[in-house]
Amino acid sequence: MDPTRDDRRPLPFPQTLRLKAPAQFQAVYDRKKSVSDERLIVYAGENGLPHARLGVSVSRKVGGAVLRNWYKRLFREAFRLSQHDLPAGVDLIMIPRPGPEPTVVQLQASLVKLAAQAAKRLAAPPRGPAPSPAPPPAPAEARP
Repeated sequence: MDPTRDDRRPLPFPQTLRLKAPAQFQAVYDRKKSVSDERLIVYAGENGLPHARLGVSVSRKVGGAVLRNWYKRLFREAFRLSQHDLPAGVDLIMIPRPGPEPTVVQLQASLVKLAAQAAKRLAAPPRGPAPSPAPPPAPAEARP
């Protein structure tokens, strides 16, 4: 590593960039904003912070403990390497899709693309018909 090069940014992955508590995961799932491609499903929710945070969910359907832990390490590495390219203020939960095992480079590309799509969905107004205004209250009739 050449210390005179200034185009390299540090790429740490501290605890503050991770979703850990079940309540943090549930808050993202409750937003019901997800995007996916052939490798990955990404759920997203706002976090109000100046950076993105990562949560990883790998179910037993993927395989044994060794394979699940391999996916988790791969996801964390893809996030670490692409964290400066991700939208700020978004919590992301990565879930693997069935298929061939991806590389870190493939996951980085998918993550950056999907995180941008998810951020757009979070910023967009809700879909569907606009809620109709409440009808005005009926006038009270005078009693004789």
